[in-house]
Amino acid sequence: MAGQFGLFYEIPVPRPWNARSEYAAYHDVIAQAVRGDELGFSHFWTVEHHFLSEFSHCSAPEVLYGAVAARTKRIKIGHGVRLLPFPYNHPVRVAEMAGALDIICDGRLEFGTGRSSTREELEGFGIDPLATRDLWQEALEVVVGAWTNDVFGWNGRFFKVPPRRVHPKPIQQPHPPLWMATSSPAGHEVAGRAGLGLLSFTIGVPPSELAFRIGLYKQGLEQAKPLGKVVNRRAATFTMVHCAETNAEARRNAEQSFLWYFRRSIELISGLAAWQEGRELGSYDYLRAIQGMNLEGVNFDMLDEMDAIIVGDPARCIEKARKYFEAGCDQILCLMQPHSIPPDKVMRSIELFGEHVIPAFR
Repeated sequence: MAGQFGLFYEIPVPRPWNARSEYAAYHDVIAQAVRGDELGFSHFWTVEHHFLSEFSHCSAPEVLYGAVAARTKRIKIGHGVRLLPFPYNHPVRVAEMAGALDIICDGRLEFGTGRSSTREELEGFGIDPLATRDLWQEALEVVVGAWTNDVFGWNGRFFKVPPRRVHPKPIQQPHPPLWMATSSPAGHEVAGRAGLGLLSFTIGVPPSELAFRIGLYKQGLEQAKPLGKVVNRRAATFTMVHCAETNAEARRNAEQSFLWYFRRSIELISGLAAWQEGRELGSYDYLRAIQGMNLEGVNFDMLDEMDAIIVGDPARCIEKARKYFEAGCDQILCLMQPHSIPPDKVMRSIELFGEHVIPAFR
């Protein structure tokens, strides 16, 4: 059974901080991306987040991608994702930055998009949660139009652009592959109907539930009205991953950080529902159920037994990864540094995947 593995980063910076904490975090990520390129990882993805102290300090991914592009040869470089609701990013600037990046990395850009799901970010930028889906869609239409027209103009609900030549254009034709991130079952079908690749960002979800959600995505694809010029039919899913020489060592390395990340993720996204209490949540309604989750009842053994994480020696990681591919996933987005795993342990996990796990799925 064939399948791809991508490296996926939030870029956490755990406390206590010092003057070099962020410097070290970024340079560790670049070194790991270079090693991942050498070892056969197909993709390097990062988020775009703002204001999420400790959890993610990756607020300007396009700058990091330029450094990674200069030091790698084969690995695809993916926005996982570029936030499109304005004023996170104006779509013309998004088109320009992505075009420049696609040129610099010799056509290795994969363009994932999303809308955000935390109070910290939406409130911080003054964005109404009920407008994010419409903002995202119109912004993506502007990006595609700017890429694929010599002279481009737009007169929409949110954006008005007089006829202009937008430079530079990406070198991939008709444009870089388009993806959409989602955390809700309904969003999986939306991605399919839009003809976009699926980035299934559903933390704590076992492969059995993933199979159901990929089924929704494929149903959407059957009715696709593509937002891009071509349909991207690939499905990728995020999960926390750690590999070591033994199962016991892998657990020792991963347990604390994995639980920290799981709990903090739920706190962050459930905060949006609390912020909007008494108001319709629209397409964020799925957060109501998450808001009442008992985080103290979640432990490492529960996540492991559900196969909602991939932790172990190479043989065990192969066994667990196979279940994701059997669920219909084309690529596993491997979050190997969710909080405070030492950099040498993260690097060794990447190396063991490259030496043993990736070859098992070629």
